[in-house]
Amino acid sequence: MLVRPARGSDLAALVALRHANAEAHVALDPAAYRVPDPAVVAAYFMATLAAGTDALLVAESAAGRVVGLVEVLLQPDPPDHQILHPSLRALVHTVVLPEARSSGVGAALLAAAEDWARQRGVAYLSAGIHHANSGAQRFYAANGFEGGGVSLGKHLGI
Repeated sequence: MLVRPARGSDLAALVALRHANAEAHVALDPAAYRVPDPAVVAAYFMATLAAGTDALLVAESAAGRVVGLVEVLLQPDPPDHQILHPSLRALVHTVVLPEARSSGVGAALLAAAEDWARQRGVAYLSAGIHHANSGAQRFYAANGFEGGGVSLGKHLGI
């Protein structure tokens, strides 16, 4: 398996990964998640690739098939009126096709994401995970991620 930067020729695979991830999340919580329009997803990935600011790294199988993706999305410093110390932070989002899970693909993607982030001075990576997604929680914990806070929410019935 090879982890490498995504390129334009990976567009169909990137859209398929987003779709597979969306379906899994819709099954987890249909009130919170949706399956986005493939054309909109494709436009997002094309723009992200063109901008070159954030990372889109893919895992390619020995057969040449893209089986995983990690996105590293740089976050702006907090404004001066907030209490957080300014330091470069990024969100990380990992997707591995079901048939490639438990084979080291996700761990390899996260390691590559960490390398990419370190090279750019990122001090902190975070991963937003739905509270019911115990598999993702175990995966990130097994790869060194730990609690970084608690996010509480309330549906307002709208």
